[in-house]
Amino acid sequence: MPESPERTTPDLPPARLERRFELRDEAATLAFGERFARALDATRMASQAASSERFTGLQVQLIGDLGAGKTTLVRATLRALGHAGRVKSPTYTLVEPYSLETQSGPLDVYHFDLYRFADPAEWADAGFREYFDAGALCLVEWPQQAGGLLGVPDLVFELALPDEAGSNGEEGRVLTARAFSETGKTCLERC
Repeated sequence: MPESPERTTPDLPPARLERRFELRDEAATLAFGERFARALDATRMASQAASSERFTGLQVQLIGDLGAGKTTLVRATLRALGHAGRVKSPTYTLVEPYSLETQSGPLDVYHFDLYRFADPAEWADAGFREYFDAGALCLVEWPQQAGGLLGVPDLVFELALPDEAGSNGEEGRVLTARAFSETGKTCLERC
């Protein structure tokens, strides 16, 4: 299989917020995952305090070559949200569900890995659409394999080696985070 599948996602609208994070090592990636989890929980608590509306969910697309740190970031986020068990990559199962009890209340999390999809129609055939309409946190690795069927995400986390991201030969990874919804923007501001 190629390092990075050729399929791309459709053009996204302009980001409401873009931030760049230097993740010098695995510890920095784990720390960002913890900050993101705290930001998500704080965003959920603030929205609940402001209105009686239920959290409508958050779609986070993770983009990067094999070994870029996508699954490491997901593991750190899940741990910080309170998952104490094993976090396995859904490369073969396609989705791993988690039901968590966070400070802001119960939260369903679905970790997707679409790398093995050969055609975007496989996403629709798999019946995954219902997960995205359930008020859950959906963390999607290799979203480009679903073509445009996922719609516009709330957040995109793009992980790259520093030389790919325009750095000066530093080690580690560069995370470029883009928010495309108000909820995504609020979370990113808190990271």
